[in-house]
Amino acid sequence: MRPEVIRPGTHVVLRLPSGSHTVHEIKPNTIISVGKYGSFQSNFLIGRPYHYTYEILDQVDSSSQSGLRIAPPAELYASIKDEELSTPVDLEDQPQADANGEGGCAQFEIVDQKGEVLLRTNRNIVDDARSQTMTMAEIEMLKAEGNRSGRDLIAKILDSHSALDQKTAFALAKYTLRKTKKYLRRFTVLPMDVPLLVKWMFTEKDALKTMELREETLALIGSWSNVHFTPLPLGERLKEPDSFGQGRWLMIDETGGLLVAAVAERLGILHSPYEQKAESTPTRPITPVKVRTNSDMQSQLEQSQDSRPPSGIRKAKFARSNTITLVHANSQPNLSLLRYFSFDAANPTPSHPLTRHLKTISWLQLLHPQDDNACTEPDIVSPEVLQTWKSGKRSNYHRKRRRWECTTSIVSDTQQGSFDGLMIASFMSTPTILHHLVPLLRGAAQVVVYSPSIEPLVELADCYSTQRRVAYLSVPSAPEEMPTEDFPVNPTLLLAPTVQTVRCRPWQVLPGRTHPLMTGKGGAEGYLFTATRVLPAEGRVEARGINKKRKSKMEDVGRGGRETKWEKVNEAKDESTIMDS
Repeated sequence: MRPEVIRPGTHVVLRLPSGSHTVHEIKPNTIISVGKYGSFQSNFLIGRPYHYTYEILDQVDSSSQSGLRIAPPAELYASIKDEELSTPVDLEDQPQADANGEGGCAQFEIVDQKGEVLLRTNRNIVDDARSQTMTMAEIEMLKAEGNRSGRDLIAKILDSHSALDQKTAFALAKYTLRKTKKYLRRFTVLPMDVPLLVKWMFTEKDALKTMELREETLALIGSWSNVHFTPLPLGERLKEPDSFGQGRWLMIDETGGLLVAAVAERLGILHSPYEQKAESTPTRPITPVKVRTNSDMQSQLEQSQDSRPPSGIRKAKFARSNTITLVHANSQPNLSLLRYFSFDAANPTPSHPLTRHLKTISWLQLLHPQDDNACTEPDIVSPEVLQTWKSGKRSNYHRKRRRWECTTSIVSDTQQGSFDGLMIASFMSTPTILHHLVPLLRGAAQVVVYSPSIEPLVELADCYSTQRRVAYLSVPSAPEEMPTEDFPVNPTLLLAPTVQTVRCRPWQVLPGRTHPLMTGKGGAEGYLFTATRVLPAEGRVEARGINKKRKSKMEDVGRGGRETKWEKVNEAKDESTIMDS
């Protein structure tokens, strides 16, 4: 669970008045700069809560840094609370325009059935830069003097506008909001999560590094993949301690770790648990410490090395359920975005959940493990020989043994299969990926493939189409002959291939001014390929029905055993004839 206050070493998101976001790492005794809004010391944020709006105070006594103040809610929402719409009563004393549109401060053109004015327009007002009498030199001078975090400056800018009384309520609010976003020195501290990271990477950073993944597309990937936390029953843990649990996901991520972060957040293993304070831990009685000499320390070190079990006995401690297995093409996976969640793939901390739940394996280790040096077992050295080695050589030997144990454990677990889902976000050829990874999935597992463009997914959907499946079943190919030119994948392994897209476009919703925002960023649309893993039946399948006995009469067979209306009438006539006779 994430802490409620800001802790050292964490990454936070600062939401500025302009609507943009910046990401900063909270390091003690450092300076955090937020551009034109100013700078402050990071120590002012440590220990303070999230989701609060902070105001950068003016510099005092010519100090190089400014302080912070929590803006109260009454001050934040004062403009909204005190805002009232203009009514005709408020405007009775103002001069009205004549029939030709001349004179007056504004022209009213929207009225109700009673003739009362509802909305005035400013179509006859010419926007002139000379309306603002304050120059930029004066504004910069006021900013340097300090003006209550920009509030006095905004008030003076509004007072110096000569045509402010001619603006409508909407134009005045828009002008005030624009100046507030530009000069008010406030920011809101938000905890780092996947939606904020996606928005920051897409708008402020290079979106191509994340394959232009959007928040709604990332949410749809997790929904179609059915990613959820799966607890492991206690009885199953005690019965089969070496077996696998549920919640094992296979993944290919070339977005810098963004897809891994989204799946880990759904599994609840993305954020490192915060340790309790030292004050809450029970205190122990202080005992006198014996001063040890160098000889005592050397003897203790030798005893610990002698009592250390052989490295071949120890096994890698990975979780059995809720795991992510990442297949990558390089020697090390690209998980650079996970550093914003306090996880370093090159040097993971033991307390972080991803250390036990994230497994990385290369294509060479998965397909040809005998050709990879990391899968080659180092020579086993006896404890007597280890004692004669130097400490650096011994630590290097144990490190190689631990790396080999970890790699072989991941390779054996991955080759065993039975994964609950497959998610792919890669520039590689998708049919070649699915040819090797789809057989590792269990039945009813979901396959989701993301692509910025639709063309690769259309070709992939054709590979699993019904026509190609029928052609494959008519002349089946041997497994060792796959893939072929006509069948790059086995079309019988996936069912119901679908290509879809989702895009949330922001709109401006105002009376008479409803339209999409023109400032929205473009980019790739983003498409998804989804399918379900099925297990083909072995042998020939025949459908046979159950034959029931039918009546031998032809009329009963033709009518299905039911008498018609005319037959009933004829039988009644025959009976009446017999009675008369």
